[in-house]
Amino acid sequence: MEYRTLDPSKGELIERFDVHPDDAVEAALGSACRAFADWSRRPIGERTAMLDAAAALLEERTRELADTMALEMGKPLAQGEAEVAKCTWVCRYYAENSAAFLAEREVPTGSGRSSVRFAPLGPILAIMPWNFPLWQFFRFAAPALAAGNVVLLKHAPGTPRCGEAIEELMREAGAPEGTVRNLRLTNEQAARVASDRRVRGVTLTGSTRAGREVAAAAGAHLKKSVMELGGSDPFIVFADADLERAVTTGVQARCLNSGQSCIAAKRFLVERRIYDRFRDRFVAAMQAQRVGDPRQGGTDIGPLARADLRDTLAAHVAASVRAGARIVTGGEIPAGPGFFFPPTVIEGRDPVPAGDAELFRPAAYLVPFGTEEEAVSMANATGYGLGASVWTSDPERAERMVSALEAGSVFVNAMVKSDPRLPFGGTKDSGYGRELGREGQLEFVNVKTVHLEP
Repeated sequence: MEYRTLDPSKGELIERFDVHPDDAVEAALGSACRAFADWSRRPIGERTAMLDAAAALLEERTRELADTMALEMGKPLAQGEAEVAKCTWVCRYYAENSAAFLAEREVPTGSGRSSVRFAPLGPILAIMPWNFPLWQFFRFAAPALAAGNVVLLKHAPGTPRCGEAIEELMREAGAPEGTVRNLRLTNEQAARVASDRRVRGVTLTGSTRAGREVAAAAGAHLKKSVMELGGSDPFIVFADADLERAVTTGVQARCLNSGQSCIAAKRFLVERRIYDRFRDRFVAAMQAQRVGDPRQGGTDIGPLARADLRDTLAAHVAASVRAGARIVTGGEIPAGPGFFFPPTVIEGRDPVPAGDAELFRPAAYLVPFGTEEEAVSMANATGYGLGASVWTSDPERAERMVSALEAGSVFVNAMVKSDPRLPFGGTKDSGYGRELGREGQLEFVNVKTVHLEP
């Protein structure tokens, strides 16, 4: 495995980074254990003060961090700055709310005094992806650190500078030595760390395949784990929806982060009565998206993060056509340097793209439906279950759809998104466990029952 910074807008290698040797990994594990013994005993006000300090540093370094993301994985600058702002928000949210979320809770039992306490577990291994290289870390780490845990970070091989920037920022925010440690690990080293008895939990955001492997390793050693995996999110538009709003939001939901998002809208299921009107407006709006250098103002869609991602998308489009779909716009790798791919719209006949693949690129799959029951069946006809967006002006239909859809999040007349105040996660092949909200903070704590008789 090679850690490297490669500019996806030019296809140029910028820098290589060495993997941490085994002795450095062992030293980091020992340091994490020592840090936990100290950090877990500190008053919660001291731990949350560190999050406030991290939020201030994030604000100060917004452009610098956005530049790093643009260089390493091609995120347009405006979207990178928005990602940093969201990291600031999640740090402040848990700084303000962790004391209440983790407060001891009295439970009347009719005998003696009973309560529930929440104690940190220890060092947690976080295996993080490249697509939201700051947000994915902070949405896990802010609640975990406030609860008294410490973090071992294995970042993606394509975003090593982001991993280094995170460790440096947290150290400057006041995180003691060993509390947040960035490690460049091979997959074999990561498996050993996940299995090490000193590591008390594992969280992963990534593919379903990676999730199965990591969850199996954690389960074999009885480690608590949270898996936030892939998605094939449906975007369901009924004839009574606000059509223009649905189109505008649908394009945003498909193209955010150049389409490289687990909760991006991927399958657009549109009621047959309005299908042609939706398709025509949607295609025009997709064609209007500006593709270009992520560091230039006005760019909507940057390059894909790697050449293999672009090539896989081209192969998937070809497979969809062989299966009977039709390309309406886009679909071909453009000439020139960089890993660019145009906004693409595919019309299909089946509810799921060829091979039930996650369209992790700026490509939308459109399918018409006839009835509400058919829409539910089509939406659920996938192994994934991360998010779903429903568009209708009928409140009763909205309630029925919310109940029927197999997803961790259902947004009505809105784009699926994560929010520090709400639990986030999936079902089926999209994983298990929750991040964010009070529920996310309680994933990596020991829920301890206490009973005292007089």
